[in-house]
Amino acid sequence: MSADYRFPGFPEGSASMVALPEPVFSEILPHLDDLDELKVALHVLWRLATVRSNGAPWVTDLELCADGVLRDAFARTGPGEEAEGLVRIRAALDMAVAHGILLMVRWQGPGGAAGGEARYLANSPQGRATVAALRRGVVLERTVVEDRPNIFTLYEQNVGALTALLGEELAEAEETYPAAWIEEAFREAVRLNKRSWKYILAILERWQAEGRGADGPGARKRGEGEHGTDRGSGREASKRDREEETRRYIEDAYDRLVRH
Repeated sequence: MSADYRFPGFPEGSASMVALPEPVFSEILPHLDDLDELKVALHVLWRLATVRSNGAPWVTDLELCADGVLRDAFARTGPGEEAEGLVRIRAALDMAVAHGILLMVRWQGPGGAAGGEARYLANSPQGRATVAALRRGVVLERTVVEDRPNIFTLYEQNVGALTALLGEELAEAEETYPAAWIEEAFREAVRLNKRSWKYILAILERWQAEGRGADGPGARKRGEGEHGTDRGSGREASKRDREEETRRYIEDAYDRLVRH
């Protein structure tokens, strides 16, 4: 770190969180001696956290070499040294692949350049399966998620501090449920003042089993008419009464799931 730089500190409440697998700290860091490799490996894992695909997420060599944050990490002043920085980035990527931290596969789609683009993935079971699929010519879709809080950020902002065991459960849920469902489930739990992961998971499981919105936000109590009558009396309930009745019914439904 340069002598004239001082980190100003993490911002309160607004910084998104990136979850890293536990072996990054227990197995990879103790064996990494090259600072360039460390910078690139951590940067790629951070980039992969912003990507969704119907296989394991990947990032290309061209995207990495064009990444302003990564280029700044290798920047030096002087003529021709920007090109040297790109050479160092590619060399560090090669080391990370050689040491098994990352996987690399060359992909050439229709009309692609000779040799194809280099795609980098985390060396995980899903990553290895995706590499095998790409080598067979399977076409996979990828979406870069911009400015959307991940499940770890949502948990820390709305529930509390993470534990390693809970982190695994959250990662599994993020792979299982759509991002929009996860955000809405957190909002629903907060609205009902039920700030626990068990309760949020119960919401997601119910939506998956019965369809999005089943007994969820805006649901009417069974037996109510289209306009929400008060206990079959035929009189239109006040907005407050209807909202309170719906809230109690939703809480009841999810509480039963949590207890069981």
